[in-house]
Amino acid sequence: MSVKITNKSKHPLPQYETKGSAGMDIRANLEEPILIPPFGRNLVKTGLYLEMQNGMECQVRPRSGLALKRGITVLNSPGTIDADYRGEVGVILINLSNEDVEIQDGERIAQLVFCKVEQVELIQVDVLSDSKRGSGGFGSTGVN
Repeated sequence: MSVKITNKSKHPLPQYETKGSAGMDIRANLEEPILIPPFGRNLVKTGLYLEMQNGMECQVRPRSGLALKRGITVLNSPGTIDADYRGEVGVILINLSNEDVEIQDGERIAQLVFCKVEQVELIQVDVLSDSKRGSGGFGSTGVN
């Protein structure tokens, strides 16, 4: 599977860091650092533009190390980039720590995961078939 990419940033193309990686790290493309205050959010540009085939999406996901060490995560996680979107990839970062966090140009801020998707036809009915689980949710199958 291939995806077309235009890189208008000053940084190398995203890449898989290991053979088993599901996501490619993407970098902030900034003229100057961005300061995100506690519980503040900011749209961080990447300088990347994608062209995917219909039937694909690109998910923008947090980087676990950034979340653990600095309290930074992707606000609308996972963010979705649709196959027909051609604009610049931006990442909405939120600071969940109690301290200001500075994002530097070139810093790895999120990861991209490419997935196959299908569009479905919704069929309106008056009654759904029963299942073993029924309407139980939010922990109804147990916690262990």
